[in-house]
Amino acid sequence: MLNHPTGFFLSTLYQPLWKDSLRFGASPLIGKSVHGMNYTQRCYSTETTPTDAEDKERIVGEATKKSFQAETRKLLDIVTHSLYSEKEVFVRELVSNASDALEKLRHSQLVDPSISADKPFEIHISVDEAAGTFIIQDYGIGMTEEEAISNLGTIARSGSKAFLESLDENGAASSTKDKIIGQFGVGFYSAFMVGAEIKVYTRSVKPGSKGYCWTSDGSGSYEIAEAENVTVGTKIVIKLRDGCEEYARESVVEGIIKKYSDFVDFPILLNQKRINAVQPLWTKNKNDITEQDHIDFYRHVAGAWDNPQFKLVYKTDSPLAISSLLYVPQRHMEVLGMHKEEPGVSLYSRKVMIQAKSKALLPEWLRFVKGVVDCEDLPLNVSRELLQDQSLSKLRHVLTGRIIKWLEQEAKMNPEGYNKFFEEFGNFIKEGVCTEDEMTRPKVANLLRYESSAEKSGVVTSLKDYISRMKSTQENIYYSCVPKRVFAEEGPYFEEFKAKDIEVLFLFDTVDEFVINGLRQVGKHKLVSIDSADINDTIFNQPASESDSSKVDSTTEESVKDVTQDGEKIAEWFRNTLGMQVRNVEVSKRQMSHPAVVTEHDSPAVRKMMAMMSGAAKAGEHDFPPTPTNLEININHPIIKKMWTMKQEDPELARQVAEQVYDNALIAAGVLDDPRTMLKRLNLILEASLTGTKK
Repeated sequence: MLNHPTGFFLSTLYQPLWKDSLRFGASPLIGKSVHGMNYTQRCYSTETTPTDAEDKERIVGEATKKSFQAETRKLLDIVTHSLYSEKEVFVRELVSNASDALEKLRHSQLVDPSISADKPFEIHISVDEAAGTFIIQDYGIGMTEEEAISNLGTIARSGSKAFLESLDENGAASSTKDKIIGQFGVGFYSAFMVGAEIKVYTRSVKPGSKGYCWTSDGSGSYEIAEAENVTVGTKIVIKLRDGCEEYARESVVEGIIKKYSDFVDFPILLNQKRINAVQPLWTKNKNDITEQDHIDFYRHVAGAWDNPQFKLVYKTDSPLAISSLLYVPQRHMEVLGMHKEEPGVSLYSRKVMIQAKSKALLPEWLRFVKGVVDCEDLPLNVSRELLQDQSLSKLRHVLTGRIIKWLEQEAKMNPEGYNKFFEEFGNFIKEGVCTEDEMTRPKVANLLRYESSAEKSGVVTSLKDYISRMKSTQENIYYSCVPKRVFAEEGPYFEEFKAKDIEVLFLFDTVDEFVINGLRQVGKHKLVSIDSADINDTIFNQPASESDSSKVDSTTEESVKDVTQDGEKIAEWFRNTLGMQVRNVEVSKRQMSHPAVVTEHDSPAVRKMMAMMSGAAKAGEHDFPPTPTNLEININHPIIKKMWTMKQEDPELARQVAEQVYDNALIAAGVLDDPRTMLKRLNLILEASLTGTKK
C-alpha cells in the first residue's frame, strides 16, 4: 500500500469536510500511497474524459534517472511475481492507497485551515480496452519531489506508516489513525504485476508545490521529472502487460471493486459511474441503522432476497478492535439436500476486504451466519492476504463466544421466534456441540432444544429449563432417542419414569445420539438414556407408591401360577433357548408392564452407520448381524408366567414364544432391522393360541 508521506498524511484529518463534500456532490481524487511508492497524480476532473485528462499532464523538466536500491529491486521482483496470490488485488491496493491520500488531506485541512482543496473527495478509475490502460486518480494530499523519490523509490518505506507515527507524536485522535488503510508500503508495487510501464503524476497540496511525473517499468530504475498541468493529488497510469488485458475491461474492474472495496469511505467512480453505492453500516451507531438499512445491507452481503430473522451489531475495543454486522437468514439451502453452505461472513480491515466468505473467521458450524467483520488492528502480512494465526484464533474465539451469547439472548427475548430458528438451523447447533472444544461445547449446548415429557407434543425445552425442573433427589438428565414421541411414551423403558414423574427428553433425529454422546453431561448432571442397563440415581431408590405399582402390574392374571420363586431358573432357560443372541439374561428390577426389555444394545444410529460401513445397507439389504444384548425379563408378566408353565407340555411353542418376546424387545429398542423375519413364527404362535394346535 503506497503511503506517500505527504499524499496520505492530510487525508486522514478530514472526515467532517469529506462528509460535507459528499453532501454537496463533491467528488475526490484517488491519491494512493503505498509505502510512498504509489502515486500517479492524474489530472482528472469531473468535466473531462479520462483521455482528455491524461493529455493535460506534460513533462517540462529534465528527467532524472535513478536506480532502485538493491534490496528494493529484489523485493520488487518478489512483489511482482510471488507476493500476491491473485493479480486482481492490485486494484484493491491502489484503491486503498487513494483512500488513504484523501483521508490525509482531510486530516491536514482540519489541522491547517489554509490548506484548500477544490476537487471532490472521490476516487476515479478509468479503463480503456482499446488502449490497454488502467488509470486511477485521487485528489488527495499528493507528494513533493522528495516524497515521491522517498516513497516510490524505496520499497517498504510507508508514507502512511510515517504519518501514523507523526500522529502518535502529536497525540492525534485515534479516529484519524483508524482511517488509514496502508501499513506496509508495498501495495503500490502490486501494479507491476499487470503493468509494463507505470507513470505516477503527483503534486503536493502544500502551497507552491510543483507537479512531477515518476515513471518506471519495474526493471530496476525509475525516472522523475517536473510536469505541468498536474492536479493536486496522485494519478497512476498503467500500461497493461500482454496477457493482462482483462483489467482494461470495465465489467472486470467493476467486479473487483465490488469484491474488495465496496465499503471504502469515498465514492469510487469507474469511467464516471459510481460503483460503491453501499454504505459500511457497521461503522454507524446501532441506533442510527433503520430496519430497511439492515434488510438492504443483508441482501447485499448475503446475495439473498429474504429478510434476516436475527441481526447483531457488535463493536468492541478489547481484546481486538472489532466492528461487525451479522445476520441469521430465514432459510438455508442444506435443508434441500443441496451442497454444503459456504461460510457467510467476510473479513475486512478498515473497510477493505481481506477474505471473502472467510473459512477461518468462524467455526464451520456457524457457516449459516451472514455479514461482515471489520478488525482494524488485525495484523496482516505485507500482501494483506494472510493473517497471523494467533491473532486470527483470538478473533475467532471472541466472535464465536459473542454469537453464542447473541443467540441465547434471542431465545430469551423471543422464545417462539428462536424455536422456529432452531427448527430450521438446529442441525448446525448440533454440529457445533459435536465439533467444539471442551470449553465451548457446554455453551453451544445451551442453544439445543428438545421435546420433553413435561410439555405437550410440539413444545420444546432447553437443557437449562430441564435442570430447573429436576426433582431435588434427581441426579441425571434422562433422554430417549426415538423417531417419534409415541414410540417412547408407549415403550417399556418410559413406564417407570412416567410412574415416578421423572422428566424425559425426546430426541428424534439420528444425529442427536452423537450429540448427546459428545456432550456427556451438563454441569454436574450426566446425560443418561432411559434404556441404560444400570441407572444409578438416588431418585430410583425411593419406593414406588401403591398407585404406581398398580399401574405397572395391572396386567397380572391371578389364573397364572406365581413363578416369582423360579426367576433365576426362567432366566437360565431363556439364556439356553436364545443362545448367542444374548450376552446375559436376568430378572428385571424395572417397573414395567412389558414382558421384557433389552439393554446394552447397539443404538439404531450406530447400527445404521455400521451397516453402511460394512456394505450391508446396499440395495435394501438388512442382513447386518445384530450385536448380542442383555435381556431383562419381567417374571410377573402373564406371558412369562404362562410360557413357563407350558414349556413342559409344548417345549417347541414355548421356545417360539421366548424368541418372539426377545424380538418384541428388540423392536421396542428400535434395533430390529426387519420385523418381517419373525412373521412365520408369529403366525404359528397365533394359530396355536387360537386353535390349540401344537406344531
